Amino acid sequence: MQTVKIIENFKSYQGEGPDCGKSMLILRFKYCDRVENKNPCEYCDTLLKMRITNESESKLEDIQKIINENKCGILISGGEPTYEKHIDNCLFLINNLNYPITNIETNGYDIKTLIDKIDKNKNVKVIYSPKFFNSDELGKEINKTKQIYKDKRIYIKVVAEEIELIRTYLSYVQGLNINDRVYLMPEGKTREELIKNSPIVFDMCEEYKFNFSSRTHLMFDFV
Repeated sequence: MQTVKIIENFKSYQGEGPDCGKSMLILRFKYCDRVENKNPCEYCDTLLKMRITNESESKLEDIQKIINENKCGILISGGEPTYEKHIDNCLFLINNLNYPITNIETNGYDIKTLIDKIDKNKNVKVIYSPKFFNSDELGKEINKTKQIYKDKRIYIKVVAEEIELIRTYLSYVQGLNINDRVYLMPEGKTREELIKNSPIVFDMCEEYKFNFSSRTHLMFDFV
């Protein structure tokens, strides 16, 4: 394998989480398990792009050239990088490219396989954003979190709202003593919505002793 199928390959910046503001090459996969199962997240900010953009082949050597020229990291997103055929391509990129840092944005679909197969010599952060909209999904995400939280490459990033399901999850995570690896961010697809929803998230960060994540790419429209 010397090429991967992705829908985007462009230089920008990380807009969320622990590496917000860092120079990154964005590599985006097309498909997501929730979208394919006709159960997309209501606040998904890439749903339209995933539907209308076709996959194209990107050569590993071309990707490496961009990294070298820009001295940037990699942000792998989607879609869902661990969904079915994407996970092999995702692991191929991680394990065969040279980079200062990689962020993988995942809803956790097959996160266990991902972290088991990442080359441990690579500087990789797996940004796990659990998605749950009912009690069954909440239970599954808590169980998944229980299996992976001790791995220090895992960072948890939650779209935080004043909802009982979210508070239940945050209370669970608070008991794991990994506060430095947990980020809360406001819901919103526009700058106005993010500004409106940020105060409650700052309050929740203060309450649970977690970190606040801006969504800089949406605030300033650079992705």
